[in-house]
Amino acid sequence: MAYSLALDSSNAIYITDYKNNRIQKWVSDALSGTTEAGQANGVSGSSLAALFMPASIVLDSNNNIYFTDSGNHRVMYWADGALSGSVIAGITGSAGHANNQFSFPSGLIRNAASGTLYIADTGNDRIMQYLSGESTGTVVAGGNGRGTSNTQLNAPYSFVFDSFTNSFIIVNYGAHNVVRWILGATSWILLAGSASGISGSTSTLLCNPLSVVLDPMNNMYISDTANHRIQLFLSGDSNGTTIVGITGSSGIGSTRLNRPYWAILDSQLNLYVADTFNHRVQKFERY
Repeated sequence: MAYSLALDSSNAIYITDYKNNRIQKWVSDALSGTTEAGQANGVSGSSLAALFMPASIVLDSNNNIYFTDSGNHRVMYWADGALSGSVIAGITGSAGHANNQFSFPSGLIRNAASGTLYIADTGNDRIMQYLSGESTGTVVAGGNGRGTSNTQLNAPYSFVFDSFTNSFIIVNYGAHNVVRWILGATSWILLAGSASGISGSTSTLLCNPLSVVLDPMNNMYISDTANHRIQLFLSGDSNGTTIVGITGSSGIGSTRLNRPYWAILDSQLNLYVADTFNHRVQKFERY
């Protein structure tokens, strides 16, 4: 079950195989993958060699892996080629809302220059910042309970950093929208979907969106998961265009999706989609 994706410099794709409790690497044009973290046989666990529902993944320049081990409520570091990892944030097996705990963390960003981690603490409806080497974090967005007001987040599964505006663009799965939260602010600004948490399938609405990615022009590609589509929102536009999938209709054909969780872009702006409930990853040429 492909949850999230990352590409290395050779365009090998790393996949968090959520239900199989492992991270797989697929070299371009390969017919099978290799297990980079977790147990190849899919057995879950809480040791440093095992995973439980890994969610989001980030690579550094040496292909070392940072990822949220969601079911274990922790963030892990796994060196390239290693047989086990180390816990760098959270407490294994202990869900909670203290600043050193998570509840089913999902999205992850790493500042390569400083080593600072930003984690979508999904079950606690907040984004956490962990400075390099620190075991306790700081709330930088949300943390005011689950809801639809502009000071709250609602099951934020993923987010990206927008350097142009010094802000996070956060996907509110439970509120059916995508919002901007400027660093240091106490509230968000709506970018896509409904400000009041209404779901829908029109060009202006979303239904349980799960991830977002930006291109160099600051256009947003949103995995509109429950609508089985990828929506493109041009920068500053509140109307989206369906570029992959058929709205409201799942399927197994090459142009169809079934609850896509994640999407990423390569350097040529080709789109890779975790077609999650079809148990596959699809590549679509630049739109």
